[in-house]
Amino acid sequence: MGQNSVIVLLGASGNLAAKKLHRRGLLSDKLKIIGFDPTHMSHDDFIEHIRSCVDQSSPELEDHFKAFRERCSYITINQDAGDDSFVELKKRMESFVEGDETQNRHFYMALPPSIYVAVSEQLRRNCYSEKGDSQIIFEKPFGHDLESSVELHKKLEPNWKESEIFRIDHYLGKEMVKNIMTLRFGNPMFGALWDCNHIDNIQISMTENIGTEGRGGYFDDVGIIRDVMQNHLMQIMALTTMERPGSFSAEDLRQEKARVLRLVPPLEAKHTLTGQFIKTKDGKHPGYKDDDDVPEDSRCATFCTTVAYVRNARWEGVPFILKSGKALSESKTEIRIQLKDTTDAMLRNTSHNQLIIRIQPNEAVRLKMNAKMPGLELRTVETELDLTYKQTVEDPDIPEAYEALLLDAFKGDYSESVSEEELEASWKIFTPLLHELEGNKNVVPAPYVYGSEGPDGLEEFVASYQVQK
Repeated sequence: MGQNSVIVLLGASGNLAAKKLHRRGLLSDKLKIIGFDPTHMSHDDFIEHIRSCVDQSSPELEDHFKAFRERCSYITINQDAGDDSFVELKKRMESFVEGDETQNRHFYMALPPSIYVAVSEQLRRNCYSEKGDSQIIFEKPFGHDLESSVELHKKLEPNWKESEIFRIDHYLGKEMVKNIMTLRFGNPMFGALWDCNHIDNIQISMTENIGTEGRGGYFDDVGIIRDVMQNHLMQIMALTTMERPGSFSAEDLRQEKARVLRLVPPLEAKHTLTGQFIKTKDGKHPGYKDDDDVPEDSRCATFCTTVAYVRNARWEGVPFILKSGKALSESKTEIRIQLKDTTDAMLRNTSHNQLIIRIQPNEAVRLKMNAKMPGLELRTVETELDLTYKQTVEDPDIPEAYEALLLDAFKGDYSESVSEEELEASWKIFTPLLHELEGNKNVVPAPYVYGSEGPDGLEEFVASYQVQK
């Protein structure tokens, strides 16, 4: 980003956008940041808003912030003035250009999805860079189902090329998700085992120990499947199952992810268990429907586990058990790869080998394996090889997910941007299930107590897709 660049934060009044650009001082001297939002704020108000959202706990970070604020400015959008505010934005950006200098423009859309299209049209009409690159950056959700996702793409297509659209799935920026390819393709011992001949099942889970925390009205329109599974878990599954790409270029990587996702058949309700959390017995933690913004008859799932398959020779018959939920016993995201059982001909009472990739918290890779119990008898004991980053790597420098993704976006590296092909393939997997669950009023999520492991029958459901000792 050494050349003249501008980042426009649309929706800059929220603290989400402000947090993502301040940490390491990696931005070039020629980069400017413009907040662009309907909230009326002066320049000083905008700087104070950013100050309240960023870490200044050390003198070094305070110095970074002092330099950071010098590149920031703010424009209040007049929503009743048509294109006038966008024309003002264009003039502001042009004021940073010297002579024949080119300028790259990045528009970060921290906005409700309902106005993506209208705002993107105004940006293209008034603010597109004629002498440099222009880019719009979106966060999920990208549509509500397959039909709406395709429709969104069609409406963006006349104004923005696919190479100018960066779709953020922040899980692709997490250190351990980025590490999946290195583990797979940088270690022959794993590569040799990475197929249906050796793996019995793979569990990919993301759970939270908090509920909807006042966001029930928003969440009721989305549900756990759209919020987490169709995007985050599908991206993790794609990285886990794809074939080795020809290179780690954006084009090759995204093609392989899309290719494997197209091999996943639509999910079925008969292989799915949904739930909705209820309040604890002592009433300390409220239930989902206790939120004033949630309808009393809501059938929105706050928990879901479902089973996917990949129809190719590598993964034939291997169940991928996907699980996500709110208000559960703990917050964690992990991939648990369970290998097939050993024969009992020589050793008895052995445990399954498991490779566990802990994405968060406490990033780690652990390998569960069998060893001989010390002593005169031939007895086995389960042991574990543990690479917990914070214990193994001295002062691990683990960047925040958005930090990594936004820097990639600004550099024009699209390897961690969700492509339109990946998005379409993912929605094809989940849309039939969503329509079946939401269209049938007889399908009601099973209740589970806030802070529990999930609905009754969960353990039996998961065990039915695993090898039994």
